[in-house]
Parts: sequence; C-alpha cells; structure tokens
Amino acid sequence: MNYKAFPNEYWQKIESTIVELKNSGAELIAAFDADGTLWDADLGENFFQYQIDHKQVSLPADPWTHYLEMKKINDDPRDAYVWLAQINQGKKLADVRQWAQQAFDSIVPSPLFTEQKKLTEVLQSHGVKIYIITASIKWAVEPGARAMGLTAENVIGVETVVRDGIITNEPKLPITYRAGKVAALLNATNNKKPFLCSGNSIGDFELLECATHLPLAVSAASRDDRLFRSESELFSKAQPLGWWSHRFI
Repeated sequence: MNYKAFPNEYWQKIESTIVELKNSGAELIAAFDADGTLWDADLGENFFQYQIDHKQVSLPADPWTHYLEMKKINDDPRDAYVWLAQINQGKKLADVRQWAQQAFDSIVPSPLFTEQKKLTEVLQSHGVKIYIITASIKWAVEPGARAMGLTAENVIGVETVVRDGIITNEPKLPITYRAGKVAALLNATNNKKPFLCSGNSIGDFELLECATHLPLAVSAASRDDRLFRSESELFSKAQPLGWWSHRFI
C-alpha cells in the first residue's frame, strides 16, 4: 500500500533538532510504539492467531473470546497482554522467537510504514538510540524491529521471566501499557527522556507526553477498524497540545 509521506517540514524540523541537541552534547534517544505506529499490523495478535492455527500452546476452547473478555476486566487490559506471554510457559525462548519470526514472515505484503522506516534510518545515521515500546509481547515484535533495521535489544515489551532459556509465567514489571511504557523506557535510559516519540493510540499518550521536543501521533485505521476510535482520541488530544499528527492513509 502507498502510505502518505511526512510533510517536508517534519523532516526539516527533525534534522534541525538533532543538530541542536548534538551541539548541546545531549544523548539522543527516540522511542516508538510498535503496532499501528511502525507497521500496519498488530504483531502481538498476529502471533496469537499463528499460535492458535499451529497448535503451539495450550489454550482455552475459544481463545479469542477468552483474550478479549480478559481485556475488558476492570477496563484494564494489562492482564490480557501478560496472558499472551504466559501461554508460552514451559516453552524454550528460542522456539518462541522462531515461531514469532515465522508469524511475521506470513504477513504479505510487508506491513511496514515506509515513512517510519525512513525515519528510523535517518535517526540511526545520526547515532540516535532507538527504542520500540510495545504492549504486545516482546518476542512477537522483535521480527518487526529487525525488518526496520533494528534489533531485539531495541524492543521493550510485555514478557515473562525466562530461566535457563525456558519461559515462565512470572510477569516482568513494569507492564508496558500506558504509563508503564514510560517507566520501562526510563529504566532502560537511566531516566534520560527521548527527544522524539511516536505512537498511534490513546495508550501511547503518556509516551508522547514524555518526548522533550517532538511528539508525533500517527494513524492508519479505517473508520470500521476497532482501533479507529483510540487513534482519533489520541489525535484529539495531540492537536491542542501542539503535537504533530499524521494520517498515513
């Protein structure tokens, strides 16, 4: 799909901000949400469906209903997000990562937003440290990071503790949802805030709020997509705050 390009003024401002920060001696950090922000897909849920189709883990009789109902409990989806990691309890991390790569490779055509890939390449060329902060399980998002020219080490996401290469059901904290995204990011950066953050849903509001210079809200969901409402809510908050906003379609 042909996605709409960022305005030239965005690129000019990004370049000038980087030069300004470099001249000040600041450490350059940028942070991105994953699904709906870097690519037009939900890699966490895509991997869940892949695991269902290939019978890779033990699941309830109706796994999607179980997951979606968990998300509604107390209007807090964090337990549901963690559950997508916990279903891999007892599996080798190496196997789960291999399955995740296969699940990503099954998405045709490539779901990457070309403008975001271009942006990450520009940032890397300037030595910017990039983090992907996701409420999806980390292992499902790692293949997307590699497709963007990044590594698994760039991904901070929902996961459970791994012991001796085996996945447990013990959640790793903080859970990377809403404010938890910021907490996990600052843990990784020794409390240094990113100059640029990008996200697509209201779940990314706190992440964009963390940006010191350039918060960028993006969206691509159609009106009949269940994500459209959340993306619209983020846009409605971004505009009065003077944040950038961009529709890819």
